Amino acid sequence: MIEEEDGSPPPPATGKTRRLNWRVLLPAAVAVLALAAGGFWFFHRAPRLTAKDTVVLADFANTTGDPVFDGTLRRGLAAQLEQSPYVNLLSDQRVAQTLLLMARPRDALLTQQLARDVCQRTAGAAVLTGAIAQVGTRYLLTLMAIDCASGESLASTEAQAGDKNHVLDALGKIASEIRSKLGESLASVQKYDAPPENVTTPSLEALQAYSLGYNAMVIRSDGRAAIPLFQRAINLDPNFAMAYARLGTTYFNWDQPARATENLQRAFDLRERVSEREKLYIAAHHADIVTRDFEAARKVYEVWAQIYPRDEVPLGNLGIIYGFLGDYDKALAAHQGAHRLNPGSGNILNNIVVAFLQLNRLEEARAALREAQALHPDAVGLHTHLYTIAFLQHDAEEMEQEAAALMGKPGWEDSMLFYQSDTAAYGGHFAQARDLTRRAVDSARRADKKETASAYTAAAAVREALAGNPALAKQHAQAALALAKGRDVEAISAIALGLAGDPAQAAQLAGLLGKNSPEDTIVQFNSLPAIRASNALRDDPRKAIEALAVSAPYELGQTTQIVTFCLYPVYLRGEAYLAARQGAAAAAEFQKILDHPGLVQNEPIGPLAHLGIGRANALAGDTGKARSAYQEFPLAVERR
Repeated sequence: MIEEEDGSPPPPATGKTRRLNWRVLLPAAVAVLALAAGGFWFFHRAPRLTAKDTVVLADFANTTGDPVFDGTLRRGLAAQLEQSPYVNLLSDQRVAQTLLLMARPRDALLTQQLARDVCQRTAGAAVLTGAIAQVGTRYLLTLMAIDCASGESLASTEAQAGDKNHVLDALGKIASEIRSKLGESLASVQKYDAPPENVTTPSLEALQAYSLGYNAMVIRSDGRAAIPLFQRAINLDPNFAMAYARLGTTYFNWDQPARATENLQRAFDLRERVSEREKLYIAAHHADIVTRDFEAARKVYEVWAQIYPRDEVPLGNLGIIYGFLGDYDKALAAHQGAHRLNPGSGNILNNIVVAFLQLNRLEEARAALREAQALHPDAVGLHTHLYTIAFLQHDAEEMEQEAAALMGKPGWEDSMLFYQSDTAAYGGHFAQARDLTRRAVDSARRADKKETASAYTAAAAVREALAGNPALAKQHAQAALALAKGRDVEAISAIALGLAGDPAQAAQLAGLLGKNSPEDTIVQFNSLPAIRASNALRDDPRKAIEALAVSAPYELGQTTQIVTFCLYPVYLRGEAYLAARQGAAAAAEFQKILDHPGLVQNEPIGPLAHLGIGRANALAGDTGKARSAYQEFPLAVERR
């Protein structure tokens, strides 16, 4: 969900040669290179880049024979250059997408020529190409900017490192110098120029592991592969702030919020050791994942987008924030803005699909899915969206096809099984729903997703409570709390317990949630009011209505990405109005649910809203509307 910047072996680098005697040749080579580069720059000075130009970053030509530099220096240099509001690097997703269009592996080694080809295909302005050479214990790093169209040099710089431990210092030096030579103002370079050990890590080995994790996460969209690599980077450098941040974001996108929170909190504690852009990244994710203060997160993303207007990440994540706040038109606009900045991002296209679904614009969601599948044919998670569209369009055959596509896929099978369990419960097939839930829980546990398994169990508890099975509801809620604790699990379990007639434990969980999450938008404005309403519904419906008043601004918002659990304040308010014998008000609440099928999807409150409207209209004395609603209920169930 959360945005990020998205095997055949790579071709050999054209700059690689057999190992030479660098003790003899390097001093002379350095002198010749320096004179040649200086002379060329003096006599062929080209116009500098503008802030609107795009730059493609090539891999370093590594003639040292040490594999620790392969890929590592490119990621280190990218991190240095990403500090700049002026230098606009072509995103790694766009590079990967372009390589696929060129029939090359998406993670092919970007030699100078291949980077130039990518640059020309994407209408870029320049290629930054670097090299590292060694003599004895000393290292020479060179960096040159080349015009994509003409191949002429625009700027060049170099730096030496006394030993391997100071290579990253030299990398920071050439990054700062090339920024100035490409036209960035001195004031900007000085303001956004954190040292290399702060931007990444002083450990080359940790940076290498981080680079591999970044490639898995962003280029291959393989979060499962990224997790152990980020963890290795942390083990090698326990103060590597961005490794904690990336690991936390990856865990969050893989529905493991407790692990996400733990790592993002550690990144936040180390945030003074990072660049300005990375500080914004960490602060924003601390606000939207750790504290879940979405208004605070929105402000951070707006500042981020203002300083770095060509960065798609803040725009894309603003779209996520608007979804939690319940403003889906703004969410879609933000995701589309991010897509214009980075058309090759699988994450952005996925979020556009979700936004269209939430707005019930199903054909546009399908069109976005086709685009996503064309760019990322191996993105198996898209089958969950196709399943949802098929459900909303009453296409049982397509639902079966999409479900079958994810069976046996670790990390994805469990989510599809739970979608199917919700569908079975929607149709009143509770025995089937229970079996599918059990299978979903087992699959999630095999994939090391304990909190996800717990959330499935908690959501099943709510289903049982709504169906009038309080004993099973309490049993499932207790099982969920025993399996794994977390804000979402505790909130959903507490609602189930309140509906099932255990107000004491529901109130206890509500107290803990309120105490532990004082800034949490979901907890304070959605979960706690829903728990209190569930507790009061039977004995004091007016108290339930009062408890839910605070939810009104956010009642359409998302509450969790693990399961579909949306609009419960609306449903509970409708039930409270019914209990208070206010038929017209109750009907208005249930109608909100029917008006938002893309949000409700296959939640049990979907068919129950038809019954609610029937009861509300009967209470208001409109027997014709009541009869129509009662007739719609079995149709809504059967056509699934």
